[in-house]
Amino acid sequence: MNSSIEQKKSAVAELVSKIQESKSVVAFKYQGLAVEQFTQLRRLMRANGCEVQIVKNNISRRAAAECGYNDLADALSGPIALIFTKDDMVAPAKHIFAFANDNKCVEVIKGVVDGSVYDFAKLEELSKLPSYETLLTQLAAGMLGTVRQLAVGLHMLTEKEEA
Repeated sequence: MNSSIEQKKSAVAELVSKIQESKSVVAFKYQGLAVEQFTQLRRLMRANGCEVQIVKNNISRRAAAECGYNDLADALSGPIALIFTKDDMVAPAKHIFAFANDNKCVEVIKGVVDGSVYDFAKLEELSKLPSYETLLTQLAAGMLGTVRQLAVGLHMLTEKEEA
């Protein structure tokens, strides 16, 4: 009996470590999802730098509470899986919402992004943001356009002075 308690404590400690190391954690219900579909979701997430894990509710609630995410701990009941990422904090939300559009039995509940607990609405809003690389490209394009306009303006001034 003692070994069972020690195993559970160890599982909680591992999950706490995983939550703390992750930039983003998303909890979702998967009841009704076929094994093939769940495997497809795991592959999709793995290809995008995320990991899907099914954890017992008691262990996940204790780990979330230990990390200080009591709002998340309260939402963890029923058949729930967690998505973790250490890289792109938008990726789990973006890909689980895209997957949920095709598979109606997937229901996003809550998540933790950069240390803050997000509800469904905030996660959905986050999922609609462009990727980090796209945002950098848009920023660079905007800056390049401004520099180009400045160069054209300065060129016009120098031509005016020469004339």
